[in-house]
Amino acid sequence: MHAQRDGAFYARLAETLANSWRLKARPEQLPPAGGWLTWLILAGRGWGKTRTGAEWIQEQVLTGTASRIALVAATASDARDVIVEGESGLLAIAPRGMRPEYEPSKRRLTWPNGAMATTFSADEPDRLRGPQFDAAWCDEIAAWKYPESWSMLQFGLRLGKQPRVVVTTTPKPVQIIRDLQRRHMAGDKTIAITRGRTNDNRDNLAATFLAEIERRYGGTRLGRQELNGELLEDIPGALWTRTMIDAAQVDRLPEMARVVVAVDPSGTKGSGDDGDSIGIVVAGKGIDGLGYILADRTCKLSPDGWGRRAVEAYREFKADRIVAERNFGGAMVEHVLRTVDANIPYKEVTASRGKIARAEPVAALYEQCRVKHRIGLTELEDQLCAMTADGYVGDGSPDRADAAVWALSELVVTGSTFTLDNIW
Repeated sequence: MHAQRDGAFYARLAETLANSWRLKARPEQLPPAGGWLTWLILAGRGWGKTRTGAEWIQEQVLTGTASRIALVAATASDARDVIVEGESGLLAIAPRGMRPEYEPSKRRLTWPNGAMATTFSADEPDRLRGPQFDAAWCDEIAAWKYPESWSMLQFGLRLGKQPRVVVTTTPKPVQIIRDLQRRHMAGDKTIAITRGRTNDNRDNLAATFLAEIERRYGGTRLGRQELNGELLEDIPGALWTRTMIDAAQVDRLPEMARVVVAVDPSGTKGSGDDGDSIGIVVAGKGIDGLGYILADRTCKLSPDGWGRRAVEAYREFKADRIVAERNFGGAMVEHVLRTVDANIPYKEVTASRGKIARAEPVAALYEQCRVKHRIGLTELEDQLCAMTADGYVGDGSPDRADAAVWALSELVVTGSTFTLDNIW
């Protein structure tokens, strides 16, 4: 009765609130257009996922779009502390006069217009059996212990004309997220995906926080996942896994006994965006006997440009020599380098086997923890993780990966007498 008596007031208030958030929010925090049923927000820490989820729920309530809502978090305490009582939760963002009544014992919020939301823990999938909803908010789904909770929720989204769910989470390659992403990439219009980085919300985050997390986690897999919101998956059959790369990363380097610069020449002409890059990777063999990837100077430049880039890397790291494959462009590489510096120490290496056969013994070094990476070599690491026993499945050419393989083969696999025939 109260809701009916003040219906016009609440309608005006709903419109005002919706417009207010829509004016303040970043564009990516607003619901995508289209007939989606699941809005998946994959974003880094501090991006504003909780605020976005809470504002979406509030808009559904105040516009009368939803009246029976499920609020699902990894645990009961998460549902209470983040979704309901958090700094960006439903109670905090509610305007005066439209704040829902919260009954913790009943796990229920009730708005003045009669809409109700119930909190659920993903630890208890069976609690989602039976109830039905016209909207839902799932928070940090990547941390859910029991994926069945997602399935149980889907069975309950059966009220109204178009029941919808928003999912806010830092990405991890769990099955639910992978399935949603696969459907989205296959053209399923019922799935909308928004991606974001912590830095997108820098205006609302402490500068000291941003500086510290970048210093500690920038370029690491954890940083890419937790800050950049990247979904990092292992490719079936990959020679390098993300776990291997994680184990290889170091932020301190020992003294180097030897250093080489490896060049992988492009298979295309020109220096524009249509051509492949020139792989230029610096690697060393430490006095501890381990191999180290020191730098990735891969570029798309003219012959004079990439030649100078390679020579500059040689000088910067006080390398012993520059190496390149004889079979594919070795003579050209030597000519370009000697045009820049006629006295540069240069060595051609010979491949008697294909790209993958070259890579396999080097990947084995990683499995044996005999290779380390300086933190921040993201693009090189992505290429390595796209090398499979059946070939390279990444975009373009594995120029960085090829250069790294040549460098480590020269330093660690068989040393200065390297030929691939010696390995097998």
